[in-house]
Amino acid sequence: MFFTETSPLYATEVQRKQGEEILFVNFLKAPFVPSIAENPDVMARLIDILVENPAISRIVFVQQRNYHYSFEQTATLQEIARIFNYFTKQESILSPVKLAFFGDVQEVYAELNYLFLLLRQDPLLCFTKLKRRIATLREQLSLQEGDNGRRNYFLFLERFASMLETTRLFILWNQHGAPILGREFYSTVFRPDILPNFTFTRLVAQFPEKARLVDQYLIVSEGEEIPVTILKHGEESKHFYHILPPEFTLSEEHHTLLHLARNVLIEHRPKAEEFTDAEKTRQVFFNISRDLLSELGQSKKIPLTHRELMRLARILVRYTIGFGLIEILLLDSKIQDLVLNAPIAQNAMYVRHENYGECVTNIIPSYEDAESWAAKLRLQSGRPLDEANPVLDTDLVFGNVRARVAAIKEPLSPAGLAYAFRRHRDKPWTLPLFMEKKMLNSFAAGLLSFIIDGNRTLLVAGTRSSGKTSLLGSLMLEILPSVRTIVIEDTLELPVDSLRQLGYDILRMKVRSALTSGTTEVEASEGIRTSLRLGDSALVVGEVRSSEAKALYEAMRVGALANVVAGTIHGDSPYGVFDRVVHDLDVPETSFKATDIIIITNPVRSPDGLHAQRRIVQVTEVRKHWLKDPLQEKGFVDLLRYNVDHDQLEPTPELINGDSDILKQIASGVKGWAGNWEAVYDNILLRAKIKQELLELSIHMQKPEILEAPFVVRSNTVFHAISEKVTRERGLPFLEYVLPLWRQWVTEAVRIL
Repeated sequence: MFFTETSPLYATEVQRKQGEEILFVNFLKAPFVPSIAENPDVMARLIDILVENPAISRIVFVQQRNYHYSFEQTATLQEIARIFNYFTKQESILSPVKLAFFGDVQEVYAELNYLFLLLRQDPLLCFTKLKRRIATLREQLSLQEGDNGRRNYFLFLERFASMLETTRLFILWNQHGAPILGREFYSTVFRPDILPNFTFTRLVAQFPEKARLVDQYLIVSEGEEIPVTILKHGEESKHFYHILPPEFTLSEEHHTLLHLARNVLIEHRPKAEEFTDAEKTRQVFFNISRDLLSELGQSKKIPLTHRELMRLARILVRYTIGFGLIEILLLDSKIQDLVLNAPIAQNAMYVRHENYGECVTNIIPSYEDAESWAAKLRLQSGRPLDEANPVLDTDLVFGNVRARVAAIKEPLSPAGLAYAFRRHRDKPWTLPLFMEKKMLNSFAAGLLSFIIDGNRTLLVAGTRSSGKTSLLGSLMLEILPSVRTIVIEDTLELPVDSLRQLGYDILRMKVRSALTSGTTEVEASEGIRTSLRLGDSALVVGEVRSSEAKALYEAMRVGALANVVAGTIHGDSPYGVFDRVVHDLDVPETSFKATDIIIITNPVRSPDGLHAQRRIVQVTEVRKHWLKDPLQEKGFVDLLRYNVDHDQLEPTPELINGDSDILKQIASGVKGWAGNWEAVYDNILLRAKIKQELLELSIHMQKPEILEAPFVVRSNTVFHAISEKVTRERGLPFLEYVLPLWRQWVTEAVRIL
């Protein structure tokens, strides 16, 4: 901050950012808490400052905590400052020439001086005095005619009063049932957001007026309980997401310790190499912060319990090398997306909530914090974010939280920095979890499991935020842990670390973003080609965006029938995927035939347009007989299709009748399945029943952990082991034999879970 302990009281600094002028006023050494509402001297001083700075749009009082007055509150005070400036400077109403028009110069001069002092200190009292004086003059003028000076003075005071009546302050005053004198009313108008002095991101503590309570819950993290309140105003389409982080409820003593500790820590400028392992860096800073706060507490004679010390250390890390309130929001597992629009300090953050859709939050970011986040993202990712490269795609990881980050700036975003955070689930999605959310049903889960085991090539397509990457992650869990898997991503979204902890043989490769140039990262296409030289492996590509599509199809053709090759791509239909791959990404039509299955995910909106649910709407196979256009030549055949009336994926007649080239190709490589559609269908139903019974067990036993990745992987492994045993004994893994044995296992496994 630009103020130091030696800066004079009421010293000012104006920062100009993206069309805004923000006034900072120094109260570091003030023996009182600065307040426009409660302190007439503070209000008067501020009016004087606004007279000299008429373009100010926001005000910040700087002390141990920062007191932030919003644009609306500042504009309310600006109107009073303009009236004061108009009369005292533009009209020079106190000059001898002007006073001469009012008769008794000395009396009028003293009275106007008093009224203008009141205008700066207490505009409501000034107005009340004005009205009383006007009434007195009106009575005098009715008794005495011919006193032109007094009449001129009367007309001036009426003009003065009428100008005050048109201001927002007096309109609000009348709406609240004027007259309310004293400073009580000002407290309803000038209510600053109180911020810790280590951040300029604002948090509006008050609930919106006339909003009804919809929901309340706690975010529990590392012993902290952070309250979240969901509210709704009848006229607003969006819900209001209100959060109260622990850093905004600290005592003054704890604020002092954090302020002192932060001043010590910011002397250290982290180098890029320190961010190669962000989690390790955070742990080192946490240990340093904990020890530093403990020493400062002892030196300042501020006792700290162990819990308080841990809490303050976490806050200090969050506001030094972390991302401040962004991290608090991302701790909420119900949040799916977090958006910060430009100009960043003039818009509240928005979140997409899994239960309430898009919500406006009570958090308004600052320019300073936004720039700090951009610098940290550049360091962590090793990718540029500047005028030549105005887009940065990367990921953010802390604790168990993973998020994809997209940042843009000028010239792409003329109003400055903007961010979008996509929060990934703490644990990997599974097919049974998606069944619980009705994104797909058990039959679809069984079919997809069968296709994955059949080592087919597939693309998961859909619109933005349709759940493509999450679904791809759940399909990875259907690959046996013994199968080596290579994952290629430009931003780390797939649950590789979680799969590795579950015993998967998995290698992650990080490649250059399609939107980035000038980095040391390997291009995605080269990464895919390299994967072909790393041994027999399933290949999963995070997202097909650009020229790597050609390399992916090369991998599909080389790896055909050997291992799963899968990826995600934007597209709202099978033909939309074909059109994008062939015409946008320049893959030859014949190469597209290497795609076996296309899964389409899309949000399905409610009739009122206010809600959307993620659904798989198509599972389509790509046949190989067509030459130029798979749509016209019937190269696309749906296996599953979404029925909007029943909100269900339903098998098509082609699937029911066994008219599927891809499933026949899978069956052709398995003894006993070739030419035996009933046995193939039986295996799909078997897998479906197992997924369905997992879901039912979870609900009946009230054990949600049954649907999580560790148990689902165990179930899949046991299913394959039982299938192998039954095959040896019966020739094929028939449902009637496999399912009872699996039920015996799952009953015991759930009992001891």
